Amino acid sequence: MPLAVPPEGFERALRALPELGFRGANVTLPHKEAALALADEADDIARRIGAANTVIVRDDGSLSVTNTDAFGFTENLEQRAPDWPSGRAAVLLGAGGASRAVIVALLEAGVPAIRLANRTAERAQALADEFGPAVEPVAWDERSQALDGAGLLINSTQLGMTGQPALEIALDPLADDAVVYDLVYAPLETDLLADAGRRHLRTVDGLGMLLHQARPGFAAWYGREPEVNGALYAYVAEDL
Repeated sequence: MPLAVPPEGFERALRALPELGFRGANVTLPHKEAALALADEADDIARRIGAANTVIVRDDGSLSVTNTDAFGFTENLEQRAPDWPSGRAAVLLGAGGASRAVIVALLEAGVPAIRLANRTAERAQALADEFGPAVEPVAWDERSQALDGAGLLINSTQLGMTGQPALEIALDPLADDAVVYDLVYAPLETDLLADAGRRHLRTVDGLGMLLHQARPGFAAWYGREPEVNGALYAYVAEDL
């Protein structure tokens, strides 16, 4: 049941979930940080990412939150490119909310360096200061050069999304075994992924992340975890 809630009404809507009989809810922009701040309990991953996307209504009516975006990112990557080169640097485009989850996922996977390019340099620097020396800010104009020696490129910006400007980046510096991962899923094949495909690079689209991040919440609410398989992927893709 989609609930379109304006920011000024979010706290009231969140507190009403138990009375309305909800087991929980997913939270999307712009409410993820507010969900973390308002919850009665938050787990370690939500606090580390600094935002929550999954609300669980407990038996006593209190609200527990977590963030499953890092989980969804990793599960999708492992499913689509299980032997991705985690021992080399990754290049991450964007320093918004999604990028925080990606950084946590990459650090947990042991990626030695994350080259972070963002159109606003100050935001990239702020994330580097927060997450430590493994995160290396890169000037937006140098995003193509940053691909040299990288094993993974991730686009966490809205560039390339339907109705948004194109993402311009030259993929030539990427090695043949590199993986290109676009968190955008509308369109399902972005220009970035199409370009990577023409260069015979492995690609990962954002729909799988959307599906995988929903698994822990579904399990908490209904007692069973769904399987993200080809049939589910195709079913959801039909509506994109």
